[in-house]
Amino acid sequence: MEEKSIREAVKGRYASTVKQSSSCGCFQKASYLNPEFIESAGKVAGYSERELKSIPEGANLGLGCGNPVALSVIKEGDVVLDLGSGAGFDCFLASPFAGEKGYVIGVDMTPEMVERATVNAQNNGYQNVEFRLGEIENLPVESSSVDAIISNCVINLSTDKPKVFREAFRVLKPGGTLMVSDIVLLEDLPDYLNGSAEAYLRCIAGAIRKEEYLDAIREAGFEEITVAGESHFPAELIAEQPLLKELVGKMNIPMSELQRIGSNVVSLKVAAKKGVGYHSAVA
Repeated sequence: MEEKSIREAVKGRYASTVKQSSSCGCFQKASYLNPEFIESAGKVAGYSERELKSIPEGANLGLGCGNPVALSVIKEGDVVLDLGSGAGFDCFLASPFAGEKGYVIGVDMTPEMVERATVNAQNNGYQNVEFRLGEIENLPVESSSVDAIISNCVINLSTDKPKVFREAFRVLKPGGTLMVSDIVLLEDLPDYLNGSAEAYLRCIAGAIRKEEYLDAIREAGFEEITVAGESHFPAELIAEQPLLKELVGKMNIPMSELQRIGSNVVSLKVAAKKGVGYHSAVA
């Protein structure tokens, strides 16, 4: 797929995800918007029951692969940026940590997601949270203006991941932190998945090798890069995950092949810092 086609396909997929839930947050019968699945997926990703119940209804669409807020160090007064903020889930979790003196900015390229998140914030009194329409490769954020960046299973969908990390580096203040949960690979995927638009939309074909991912962070200028955690996806979980179940059925992928693929798909949690002595943005 060409870069423009991928971007439009991703945007269309996430727009349809929002449209398949009502404005009041009551989900329709689409399996991947089932409230029980969403809660279960949230717990698997690392969210506590208290966190899942603390955010506005309809903010959690079950699309994450980790809990970057739990792994980040957000302080009172911090400006926090969420790359690919969706319906606002992680932004709302970050809000109380930033406090009244802080601010949380969510950036998403899908208008429907930004609209949903904004309504969630307004209806639930989140005065220190704002959502902006934009691409994570071209952030609508001033240079050296953010204390902490979080992102949850979004960068793997970008066709230019090095640029995403360069942009993240640009907008961070010296000494600022990056905390990302994302999907990476230990080995290359089979060709039939790499060429699949559906696999890309399910966050698989967009993923790159773990070493390549960490190199992109390093080359953007980040220091103190730390793998805070990683977990594999069992074949049985891949087979039953609603968004992937359809893909597995269409391609008639046997369980033995799923087991092989699953052993190479990893949910990675990475922390990094922008050096305190850095005073100019990377081009």
